[in-house]
Amino acid sequence: MHQHIAEQPARARDDRSARETGPDRVVTPFDIYLFKQGNHFGLHDKLGAHLTARDGVMGAAFAVWAPNAGQVAVIGDFNNWSPDRHPLTLRDDDSGVWEGFIPGVGRGALYKYHVASRYHGYAAAKADPFALYAETPPRTASVVWDLDYEWHDHDWMAARHRANGLDAPMSIYEVHLGSWRRVPEENGRALTYRETADQLADYVADMGYTHVELMPVMEHPFYGSWGYQVTGYFAPTSRYGTPQDFMHLVDTLHRRGIGVILDWVPSHFPSDEHGLGYFDGTHLYEHADPRKGFHPEWNSCIFNYGRNEVRSFLISSALFWLEHYHIDGLRVDGVASMLYLDYARPEGGWIPNEYGGRENLEAIGFLRRLNEAVYDRHPDTQTIAEESTAWPMVSRPTSVGGLGFGMKWMMGWMHDTLDYFSNDPLFRKYRHHLLTFGLLYAFTENFILPLSHDEVVHGKGSLLGRMPGDEWQRFANLRLLYGMMYGHPGKKLLFMGGEFGQVPEWSHEGGLEWHVLQYPLHGGVQRWVRDLNHLYRSEPALHELDFSHDGFEWIDTQDWEQSTISFVRKGRRSGDLFLIVANFTPIPHEGYRVGVPRGGWWRERLNSDASVYGGGNRGNGGGLHAEPIGAHGREHSLSLTLPPLGLLIFKNEGGMIG
Repeated sequence: MHQHIAEQPARARDDRSARETGPDRVVTPFDIYLFKQGNHFGLHDKLGAHLTARDGVMGAAFAVWAPNAGQVAVIGDFNNWSPDRHPLTLRDDDSGVWEGFIPGVGRGALYKYHVASRYHGYAAAKADPFALYAETPPRTASVVWDLDYEWHDHDWMAARHRANGLDAPMSIYEVHLGSWRRVPEENGRALTYRETADQLADYVADMGYTHVELMPVMEHPFYGSWGYQVTGYFAPTSRYGTPQDFMHLVDTLHRRGIGVILDWVPSHFPSDEHGLGYFDGTHLYEHADPRKGFHPEWNSCIFNYGRNEVRSFLISSALFWLEHYHIDGLRVDGVASMLYLDYARPEGGWIPNEYGGRENLEAIGFLRRLNEAVYDRHPDTQTIAEESTAWPMVSRPTSVGGLGFGMKWMMGWMHDTLDYFSNDPLFRKYRHHLLTFGLLYAFTENFILPLSHDEVVHGKGSLLGRMPGDEWQRFANLRLLYGMMYGHPGKKLLFMGGEFGQVPEWSHEGGLEWHVLQYPLHGGVQRWVRDLNHLYRSEPALHELDFSHDGFEWIDTQDWEQSTISFVRKGRRSGDLFLIVANFTPIPHEGYRVGVPRGGWWRERLNSDASVYGGGNRGNGGGLHAEPIGAHGREHSLSLTLPPLGLLIFKNEGGMIG
């Protein structure tokens, strides 16, 4: 059991009715009680459309929350989309839930809810908020479906607490399913979930990544949103296949020993008429006041986190993916936008909280309850916050006042590092602090170092394109950047295409430029990332203390004149020591002396300038002995050859000579 899990306090068990009432899908008074309290986290088992039998007749049971509707009916291809054929009945318990059973409706039937409001004469055909499946966009109907699937990932599920622990290696390959690979023979269409499964599993396993993070797969009407404008919080997009096809993709990755993280978006949702917005003629899911309920930057709606039923809806969605799709972690998008009432808003365009501050107290309460529910039910998974500010204790347990996430993206490291690398090496010495500043706060949170999709879009160019110098220097800089990421404390994330130095910035409309791997410099970057992954995974000293001061020690932060840094990574139990030395100039340094904490043989495990990576093959002959010459406050030191724009990783192997 990893550290964060062990620290989670015991949770109340009164939110588990959805697992205890059986398969009849009947909404009970206790369900309604929990729903209205904000503590029903299995709503997907009760609301929505479910295939079932009533009085021996097969059909589908429907239930939808629309408290301000005057009439709700199920419309679909089975009744010619008529709102007069199958009206639902409003429960008499003040829940606002409408329900009914339609005999003969089977798997694959198309449907929506025709919602006629009690106010303003509003009426609209709405997709089911709890739909398990949807028509392929631009069509917007929900599809009656089931989640029957025979899983084969039992070994992974039984042992995944080790792979997902805070002391485990975590190197994440971020993927957009629609543009990872395309089928050129078929007009460049995207791969299906099933076509992706073996190809992605083979590639990720070969490259040595531990996890795949999928940009949102939840149903979304606009492909160009990359999935971040969600309308189907319980439905994988039908663009690539059925729910079972997506299960097969997850299953395949698990059987190859690869974890699966999903981007999940509780921060906002689109205003498309068939979606959640203005669902029953009132602001049901979104906050009614646009100063809290409308996102000016994304032109979308913001959930009303203070409404209990909305909290139940969102937390049910999060747990749904963990329970029914065996997902190993949720990367929660846009956390900063949730925490601050004035996020992306002008002066006077936001409402202070009850204490006059800009903190969104309702969103804070929601996030804490979300994380408590996840770690209570699925302590072998992780939640990860995309949070770009200095909000304290994001990845600390709620029991000590934190938000309760398992990890947080280290956005400051990303910005500082890319800023540094964009400088001409001649001027980097004046920006030296950008390399070292992150270590002042690196252990205040459980950080992931992200080089994500956000860094290769909107005119920013690719990572390779942001590196200065001629072609050789740009590739050397890119290898140096990746070497720094893998040496630096924290888990790792790299967006697809970055691992082989894609030249243009990412476009969701086409596949990656796999053809460039025929060129040695691109192939060299890919091999470098592969070797970094395998070294990082195989050596506990490079990952097990990612979140502790005990695993890191600076050697030299002060050599700004020559733009070099050096530091040591340490293991918890093994006593292993790794030395990382980096030269950020195109000038090689001969006889560069670096103090080390221990004598003996220091084997050169990786050298970014090796010829197999496209470098000039300057190095240290595979390793060298520490000399009893003091340097940097240590009794022993190494006299190194530092390659230009190069990074070296040494492992201390005691008295061995080679």
